[in-house]
Amino acid sequence: MKKYMCYDDLPKIKLPKNQEVFISDSTIRDGAQMAGIVIKHDQKLKIYEYLHQIGIEKLETFVYNDRDKRAIASMFDRGYESPEITGWARAVRADIDAVLAVDGIEETGILMSVSDSHIIDKMGLPSREAAQDKYLDALQYAVDHGLRTRAHIEDMTRADNHGFVYPLVEKILEIDPDCTIRLCDTLGFGVPFENVEEPYGIQTIVSDLLGKGAKNIETHIHDDFGLGVANTLAGYWAGANWASLTFLGIGERSGNSELEKVLLFLKLRVEGFEKYDMLKFVEFAEFMEREIGIRVPRNKSIVGKNVFSHESGIHTAGVIKNPFTYEPYPPELVGAKRNLLIGDSSGAEVIRHKVEEALNELMGVCIKIKKNDPRIKAMQQSIHKLYDREKRVSCISDEEVRAYVEKYFLFEPITNVHEADE
Repeated sequence: MKKYMCYDDLPKIKLPKNQEVFISDSTIRDGAQMAGIVIKHDQKLKIYEYLHQIGIEKLETFVYNDRDKRAIASMFDRGYESPEITGWARAVRADIDAVLAVDGIEETGILMSVSDSHIIDKMGLPSREAAQDKYLDALQYAVDHGLRTRAHIEDMTRADNHGFVYPLVEKILEIDPDCTIRLCDTLGFGVPFENVEEPYGIQTIVSDLLGKGAKNIETHIHDDFGLGVANTLAGYWAGANWASLTFLGIGERSGNSELEKVLLFLKLRVEGFEKYDMLKFVEFAEFMEREIGIRVPRNKSIVGKNVFSHESGIHTAGVIKNPFTYEPYPPELVGAKRNLLIGDSSGAEVIRHKVEEALNELMGVCIKIKKNDPRIKAMQQSIHKLYDREKRVSCISDEEVRAYVEKYFLFEPITNVHEADE
């Protein structure tokens, strides 16, 4: 009989195709397009530093203006091998020239919009054929000038893949057999389930691209329907070897697939991902909130302030005895700290625990208190009155706990201090 009593007992799952997979970050490219934010030079460098510490393999960036170029030069000055700095271009030779003008960049993405709405309405082109000619010319130009390429197949989940996209991909691979084909789910219409027909099935599209000879397939999923992470993982499961992500999922509209969620899942739930270091996740999120102005919800997975906060009686009692009971991974893994709170749903166990902490801090000695100590019960009754009669809506702060401890354990007469140890 299997017993799962600690984190190490839990089995890991395997990628069905057993391929090596990688991450390309787009926080300072797609993420920077998020409405209402501006990522400045020093902030880009700090993001680059965090990505380096995590172990991300690539990042992409614009090269259009002097601000972009100064940031790229400063990143290269760090001398890091990873993440590799790659460019981004529209399918025009002038954009390719801008990438070529930046010393050190050896790879660029090239935007190739494939839905009829994008081709006709956005770009003003007369036909799919005109779009194809435009894309292939830019790709050939990039290859001829020595760049590695990524074909960003924009809006693929609203396109005629069999009628237009796959024949285009075959021509792309004739020009550059190693080109990374980026499956862009631009409006989040993709779904992660098996055997879903075109154009929505992410796994179906990845399988079809493999069948067309693509060696490198990257997903770039927007989160409009809340399926960004699920679709990214579905891409890996079907055989994609890259994913384009942003930290905290920032980006246009509802954003992108979140780097921290995908990476945590890979490292903790899937075999073979020890190369990533998540220790800076919470610090990274605090930086993004403080410096960039990205509001991080308290209940946001992994980096939210409530992820390791426990208040209810059942939860706090379980965590005090064994954190594995109610925490899916240790807080220190992502640079977080556990926080036990006293609120209207808290029981005697968490009050006892917080009293011990306060006594240790106030007296400088380790004192153990029993849960059935009458002073604990008195504290609990007093706290409940705050919620029952005074309509309290917030948790009890550590300062308030210390005040209760001083009242019930220090100032009131105690005939035998050692009774607290029994």
